[in-house]
Amino acid sequence: MNKALLPGSTLVAEIRPEARNAPESGIVEVMNYGRLRQGLIPLWVGEGDLPTPSFIADAAARSLAAGETFYTWQRGIPELREALARYHERLYGQSFSPERFFVTGSGMQSVQIAVRMIAGPGDELIIPTPAWPNFAAAVGVAGATTVCVPMDYAEGSFTLDLERLAAAITPRTRGILINSPSNPTGWTATRAEQEALLALSRKHGIWLIADEIYGRFVYDGSLRAPSFHDIMDAEDRVVFVQTFSKNWAMTGWRLGWIEAPEAFGQIIENLIQYSTSGSPVFVQRGAIAALDEGEGFIAEQIARAAEGRRIVFEGLKASNRVTLSAPVGAFYQFFSVDGRPDSGKLALELVDTANVGLAPGTAFGPGGETGLRLCFARRSSDLTEAVARLQKALATI
Repeated sequence: MNKALLPGSTLVAEIRPEARNAPESGIVEVMNYGRLRQGLIPLWVGEGDLPTPSFIADAAARSLAAGETFYTWQRGIPELREALARYHERLYGQSFSPERFFVTGSGMQSVQIAVRMIAGPGDELIIPTPAWPNFAAAVGVAGATTVCVPMDYAEGSFTLDLERLAAAITPRTRGILINSPSNPTGWTATRAEQEALLALSRKHGIWLIADEIYGRFVYDGSLRAPSFHDIMDAEDRVVFVQTFSKNWAMTGWRLGWIEAPEAFGQIIENLIQYSTSGSPVFVQRGAIAALDEGEGFIAEQIARAAEGRRIVFEGLKASNRVTLSAPVGAFYQFFSVDGRPDSGKLALELVDTANVGLAPGTAFGPGGETGLRLCFARRSSDLTEAVARLQKALATI
């Protein structure tokens, strides 16, 4: 049906512009185009193909069976916040108070709360791009303005131009949103780069919203990627946004967390109260099991992703039609096809010619327009077949 003819169409102009102008997802556009294609290999979204492991699901099921289905702590049940503190202590070798952690209804809600605490109408947030489109959308819905700072791109690799980023800071700048390792590019900030970003935060009195969601997915044998935890002081303006989705294959559980100064506790609790009023207890019980018992599963996930990374990188490179480099972190291969600069059109075409679903770089902001994102957190047989289909299609388009 034509949108102009939908009931209530004449009232749309009376909706707040922050809501009315929220952008459609360029990724979802391609998904809607191809999701019903028989035999299509879907590599367009940021999730693997493994279901949530049974030790997590069983913990949630026991909670349900015990009748834990009532309202609960807005900040998250104490046991989960304590488990988050234990997990961070193991990962970063530091002491963490449970009072720094706040359970949210997804990583996306964590982003929204962090943005709303920091920026509003008249304010600016800087985002290096290409970047997950939901970042800029969350800023816009909050009434603030996104300032995109495109990363440098050469021979398939992205680098952060710190001078360009510093030049984008104005009196209206309230913060910088840094996603490392990056979705969609796999760029991963070095310790030196994080030190430079923290210095900018201190110099200008602006915030860092740190999305380190893919921090476990690195391929040099390290336990994790560099983190602002390694260099920050207690009084630094850093808020971390996180999710259970990636490490523990819990995308459908819709559970995340914010790490912030303890003094923010009542503020964040209020923002949770007036949006979701907390997360289900039984979901949180599963999350405790993930944190306390999930290292073996994370290792399995990373090993599968490492093999997927190899298959995809070597296979696409062999096509002699693409520009790419092996990503340092996360589980995405970002690449451009020589002579095909319109990735939006190309992603739709590859649904038809290769029966493979990829995310168009146009969805990820300035600097990503010519690229395609492929999620390689899948079984090797699917990726081998997908690469073979793409090789064949790229030879003819």
